[in-house]
Amino acid sequence: MFDPSTPSTEGCPFCTIASTHKPYDPLSPPPSIDPDITSPSSFIVLSTPLLVAFLDIMPLSKGHLLLCPRAHRPKLTDTSRQEALELGFHVRILSAAVARATGVEDWNVVQNNGAAAAQVVPHMHYHVIPRPEIRASGKLSESFTMFGRGQREELDDDEAAALAANIRFEVARVLAQEREGEGREIRGKL
Repeated sequence: MFDPSTPSTEGCPFCTIASTHKPYDPLSPPPSIDPDITSPSSFIVLSTPLLVAFLDIMPLSKGHLLLCPRAHRPKLTDTSRQEALELGFHVRILSAAVARATGVEDWNVVQNNGAAAAQVVPHMHYHVIPRPEIRASGKLSESFTMFGRGQREELDDDEAAALAANIRFEVARVLAQEREGEGREIRGKL
């Protein structure tokens, strides 16, 4: 379980974000979270006792987010069993929430391990990257490349705050719908 009194790994931006933002109930997310309390700014979309998810500050597309354990874990194999279970569960929930919030029904989930595998920040994280249909938009010059090596633009703070709030809302909706569906499934078995 996350202990806010435990110091973060010096210089790791994801540890700074994780130690700065307290967990909240994903079914009742706060309407806003101050992005200015960390440097660089962070736009939180999920914050549990073990995990934190936030918008990428140099996104490949609108809604590109990162999901990582709160504890400093350099690679996926360094995560605990419980962290791995929650990462898998929440990457699915966040994928659905991002698709709803952006209206983009196709996305990549990418997880790099080590510098040779294009991992830039040595703190294990998943990327959830919406992939809008660029052929239909007529933007044939726009390029999306796999594994974080495409065209990237800085995140606009005002747009990011609104998008993060929308994703938090969609996370709550996805979780509530799943809980409701599980209840129906259990009642059907009785």
